[in-house]
Amino acid sequence: MLDFTFNHIALSVKDVNESVDFYQKVLQLKEIQNTASASKTRWLLFNENKQLHLIPRPDAEIKINKAVHFALTTSDIDLFITKLNELEIDYSDWRDTPNKDYIRNDGIRQVYFQDPDGYWIEVNCEN
Repeated sequence: MLDFTFNHIALSVKDVNESVDFYQKVLQLKEIQNTASASKTRWLLFNENKQLHLIPRPDAEIKINKAVHFALTTSDIDLFITKLNELEIDYSDWRDTPNKDYIRNDGIRQVYFQDPDGYWIEVNCEN
């Protein structure tokens, strides 16, 4: 039987420096060495050695919708929402209600926000 573990997320971005700054400021991700190539792709590290690869594509058209997102779990969503407010980053619930969190039917509380290229990020917290 095949066995898989999650390794990384790769996103095409217009301005890789702006994106790195955003993810470091908002999610406090640490930059690590791109060991794959000498390209301008930059790598950031989540917990558990999972990575976010930001690939510079300044001329690419990036089409985004909320159903295409990645999700992170935090132990303190109120603290994270406070951070979004301090950084003046708009967030919404799944239904696009501005500056509102949402509690799913299974009790999971969540918010959505976008990075500089429009990618959607969900942050949730189990009750």
